Amino acid sequence: MISHRYGYRKLPVLGAAALVLPLTALVMTQASTAPQKLQYNRDVRPILADNCFACHGPDSAARKAGLRLDRAVDSLANRNGKLAIVAGKPESSEVIRRVTGKGAIMPPTGHDALKPAQIAILRRWIAEGAVYEKHWAYIPPAKAALPVVKNTKWARNPIDRFI
Repeated sequence: MISHRYGYRKLPVLGAAALVLPLTALVMTQASTAPQKLQYNRDVRPILADNCFACHGPDSAARKAGLRLDRAVDSLANRNGKLAIVAGKPESSEVIRRVTGKGAIMPPTGHDALKPAQIAILRRWIAEGAVYEKHWAYIPPAKAALPVVKNTKWARNPIDRFI
């Protein structure tokens, strides 16, 4: 319960949860109506960072086969007739062949194989065009659009529209 000493009414803990759960359901409902396009920083970079960048990342001393997967210019380049990533064509991409075991298996023995969900994300990202993004730290924050509310007179300031 919230203390009356601080000027708040006593609310049971369940009361706060009852307020949060409908909002969560609303967000989940809106998100599930249309599949979002995958984002490199949010969806793909974590998979590549955990499984690929140790051997195919920015560290030139540790890099294997001269392949970098952390930069678009390198991962989309033709390397002796092979293309690690073919934007828009996951089945033509060497990365997909290797993580699915249709060629030299990646990650190599001794490392955990990618989970089917991770492979599906990589496949879908490549099918969507394999768009790389700058590191999140170099992307300026963008102001989110305010949600539409039924009773506009109730919202006294912009933050009220999120409640």
